[in-house]
Amino acid sequence: MTQQRSQRSHQQSPISNVRRGDIQRWSQTLIPTAREAPSDAELPSHRLLVRGGFIRRVTAGVYDYLPLGWRVLRKISQIVREEMNAAGGSELLLPALCPTELLKETGRAEDYGDLLMRFEDRHGRDSYLAPTHEEVITEMARGSITSYKQLPLNLYQIQTKYRDEFRPRAGLLRGREFIMKDAYSFHLSLDGEAGLNAGYDAMYRAYTNIFSRCGLDFSAVEAEAGPIGGSASHEFMVNCESGEDTILVCPETGYAANVEKCEIGERTAPARGFFAGEPTGELDKIHTPGCPGIVEVCKLMKVKARDMLKTVVFKVVASTPEEAEGYPGDWWVVAVVRGDHDVNEGKVRDFAECKLELADPEQAKRAGFEIGFVSPRAAVGKPQTLLVIDPDAAVGWDEGKDKPRFWATGADEKDHHVKHFNWARDLGKDPALAMGADDCFFAVHSIRNAIEGDPSPRGKGEPLQAKRGIEVGHIFKLGSKYSDAMGFAIMDENQQRQSVIMGCYGIGVSRTLAACVEMSHDDDGIIWPAALAPYHVLITVMKADDERQARVAQQLADELSERGVDVLIDDRSERPGVKFKDADLIGIPIRLTLGDKALDQDSVEFKVRGSEGKGELVAVREAAMACLENLA
Repeated sequence: MTQQRSQRSHQQSPISNVRRGDIQRWSQTLIPTAREAPSDAELPSHRLLVRGGFIRRVTAGVYDYLPLGWRVLRKISQIVREEMNAAGGSELLLPALCPTELLKETGRAEDYGDLLMRFEDRHGRDSYLAPTHEEVITEMARGSITSYKQLPLNLYQIQTKYRDEFRPRAGLLRGREFIMKDAYSFHLSLDGEAGLNAGYDAMYRAYTNIFSRCGLDFSAVEAEAGPIGGSASHEFMVNCESGEDTILVCPETGYAANVEKCEIGERTAPARGFFAGEPTGELDKIHTPGCPGIVEVCKLMKVKARDMLKTVVFKVVASTPEEAEGYPGDWWVVAVVRGDHDVNEGKVRDFAECKLELADPEQAKRAGFEIGFVSPRAAVGKPQTLLVIDPDAAVGWDEGKDKPRFWATGADEKDHHVKHFNWARDLGKDPALAMGADDCFFAVHSIRNAIEGDPSPRGKGEPLQAKRGIEVGHIFKLGSKYSDAMGFAIMDENQQRQSVIMGCYGIGVSRTLAACVEMSHDDDGIIWPAALAPYHVLITVMKADDERQARVAQQLADELSERGVDVLIDDRSERPGVKFKDADLIGIPIRLTLGDKALDQDSVEFKVRGSEGKGELVAVREAAMACLENLA
């Protein structure tokens, strides 16, 4: 999937034709603009939203939404409501304070870990403030839905959520309290008009409409489901250079995915085959104390990261008693990638076809894995252990230099690494032959994160290109993950009990506000798209006590309001320079300036936010129409 724009959204005007626009005077509201940014502000959205008087910090990761900020949030929420309702959703409100016993039914009380805001009330009841509501809505649905005739059903809410971030940062982008729209759909089948696939596609279209109507430059990309779980998912990312996420795109086909999900196209196998190549020297053990990461190890050993082998140990985890019976004792998966690459846990999990978790260092040490210093040799001879090697790491011959490939890796001993590792010599058998044996514990498979320049999985010969983005929406096919865990089953049309199939669809409303600022700003301040701007037009009165200027300002405001335009009148007794700087800072799309020279010509100064130079004179009688034409 690539950047989306819907035909319907192109036709959607940001100006309401069913209500009068709001009129507000600067002197009668709260807009505490500031010249200096907060000292902890790292990103433009954090700096500008605080300086523009949209938000104010209460404590780490928690903010007041001041009048301007709240107006933007309401506009985002209204667009979300309209598109969710049009797609068949029905709004409700679930509690933010929830009993932890619900999370225990699915095992997520432990999965969330320290991110969960969890506490006991005065009666000793274990409770939490919800980061999402899968368990809560599943519990509600299993007590309310009794027949297949009630399905499909899509329920959504817009509500404050909570996450106990260790280090809140970036203003609204990484907070402990945030506003989110979360929707959940219920089905009895995957296919057909009432199935999950159709419901998922409807949500995909609704999200495309929502972010298009918000005026955002966005991409829809394939994604990992993450801790929510499920079989398929897409992220909706606002494209901007300051984005915290990397998106990889095929320029030929439009395929796009985040780095955790992105596939890698076919990589050319070595001409001599995998692992083939003579040793570059005798194993040379190096003492590497106080080197917590590969960067420090490479610096001490004087080798490049691409010449290291990075080995990550996973432990197989049984999700059910049946799975536990299939994995008696401890089972391990050892993943090896090149040192300048990152292991992709999802790809390792999918290849191993079992649930995995990073190995506990103490448990792993008892099994013979010295975490931090593990080499591929540690997997040799260990029962119930699978060694999976990425193709870029399974190389014994450097074809570019036409000589054996040099590798360094861990020494399987604390504070030690080795140089001159050789696959065939140091694993004790020929890996290429071992891969074909019945008792094989070797496998070569793509298990790393994709990077820019990797071959596209869709366009043959095309390299993937990297873009930056901020996630503002995520949709999942949950399947029966939660209904199975919580015993949510109903009678189908054949009077057979069947687990209900679910979908989950989230939008970060407050994140969308911040992401829009990251996407659209300049050195002077925010540049709001008309659909999200707190006001569409700012009327700047040069002399607050001038009757003529005040009269024309009210006349223009009334005319614009009648046509659905929201107007802010800057009637403060401030110098013109202060008013102009504040106008640019808060980012209202159009500024009409009323001064004596212009009014003597029956005109006002018309300026679009973000345009260069001074504004142009427009006749007073034509000013409202000029605003409407620009906002359409």
